[in-house]
Amino acid sequence: MLRYLRPCLYIRSVQELDLRALTARGIRAIILDLDNTLIAWNAEESRSDLVEWVRGVRSAGFSVCIVSNNLAERVTRFSRLLGIPAIPRAAKPRRSPFKRAMQLMGSTAQETAVVGDQLFTDILGGNRLGLYTILVVPLDRQEFFLTRLMRKLEGWTLDRLEARGWIRRPPRPEG
Repeated sequence: MLRYLRPCLYIRSVQELDLRALTARGIRAIILDLDNTLIAWNAEESRSDLVEWVRGVRSAGFSVCIVSNNLAERVTRFSRLLGIPAIPRAAKPRRSPFKRAMQLMGSTAQETAVVGDQLFTDILGGNRLGLYTILVVPLDRQEFFLTRLMRKLEGWTLDRLEARGWIRRPPRPEG
């Protein structure tokens, strides 16, 4: 079971994504989680650098799609702001929203990465389809109450993955 929870890569934030390394792996499409991956949970506004970052990813030749478990109104608002398609109320880790995103982007599993902040939704869902999974550190500690409960189990799981040498936690930011 732990192998399904093991991310291929663990980084601090989406800004640390090495687009050249992804291209070298044959990745040309990126599925992005929204809350605590791109923006803080329940934040009403996007960070100013996010639109520019997405623009840069797209100009580097990647197709991008948001897949979020959050409600349609919220997800659609950020999808429009960023100019990329989105699948709200995704019910991750189910496979179908990831498949729909790949269909929208015209990509295969071998060409697709998924980036998110949760092992039991983003990473598990992506690994079930053989996607290149990238775990990021959550942007904010404020979260949906069920997510806060799952973070305890996630912490235990990350400890196990690290103890086996399967992951390396990213260094904490300075300051």
